[in-house]
Amino acid sequence: MDWDKLRVFHAVAEAGSFTHAGDTLNLSQSAVSRQISALEENLQVSLFHRHARGLILTEQGESLNRTVRDVFAKLAMTEALLTESKEKPTGRLKVTTTVGFGSHWLASRVNSFLSTYPDVSMTLLLDDADLDLAMREADVAIRMHTPKQPDLVQRHLMTLQWNIVASKEYLAARGTPTRPEELDDHALILFGDYRPPMTEINWLAQAGRRAGQPRRAVMEVNSLHAMAMAARGGVGIAALPSWMSEEVDGLQHVLTDLKPPKVDVYFVYPEELRNSKRVAVFRDFLLAEIQGLQ
Repeated sequence: MDWDKLRVFHAVAEAGSFTHAGDTLNLSQSAVSRQISALEENLQVSLFHRHARGLILTEQGESLNRTVRDVFAKLAMTEALLTESKEKPTGRLKVTTTVGFGSHWLASRVNSFLSTYPDVSMTLLLDDADLDLAMREADVAIRMHTPKQPDLVQRHLMTLQWNIVASKEYLAARGTPTRPEELDDHALILFGDYRPPMTEINWLAQAGRRAGQPRRAVMEVNSLHAMAMAARGGVGIAALPSWMSEEVDGLQHVLTDLKPPKVDVYFVYPEELRNSKRVAVFRDFLLAEIQGLQ
């Protein structure tokens, strides 16, 4: 099988159309179509079902794409390791973490890391769902839950601390709760439409109540930053990670004796990158920065 045709096939399989794959590869739609037709002719199988709304992989196409994805992922990993200097960290580092942590805490500190290691560039991939490190969707991840993949190297970074916060104006108008049961009489701001593993993010809705009977929110929003802004604006009470609540002005802590759920944060990466200089110095940078959160 020709490598160029496999590269085109993989792009089409991921994009779902000749046009979008052509945009990615900087090829015309007709050129992409010819490459796929030639590959199908060589293999004597159909790789795609063609219909008006796009392309769907056949069973044979699915099988080939699984293999091609794995091969290209391993090639990308090998390329990164071969181009990295043994003396100093160099090259691109793809980092994934949650939208809240990445945009609010990590992005504001990246300059310190990149200034220290000028031969390293960084790509931040912010997603509340886990990207597949084994398939090289990212090099390393900062995850707010225990890693489930057994083949990943993991380093515990910290145990997440929570603060229950509201604005001075809200507390003056509605009163300050002194027991978790009193939250029944308050407006809560919760994280909405949350699907990833850290289900404890809305623990405040259940605090002081019988299991299975959570409080309803006055506002739900799928952004920790928006929750903090809403709390500062007087909408209600929110439970926020300390790395966010302590860096937003205008928030007061309440129910400081209430024990939140334990959420462990991990730095994870594939076994193949165990000896990577880029990964090692970024891990050490994170550990040093996180000491300020403890």
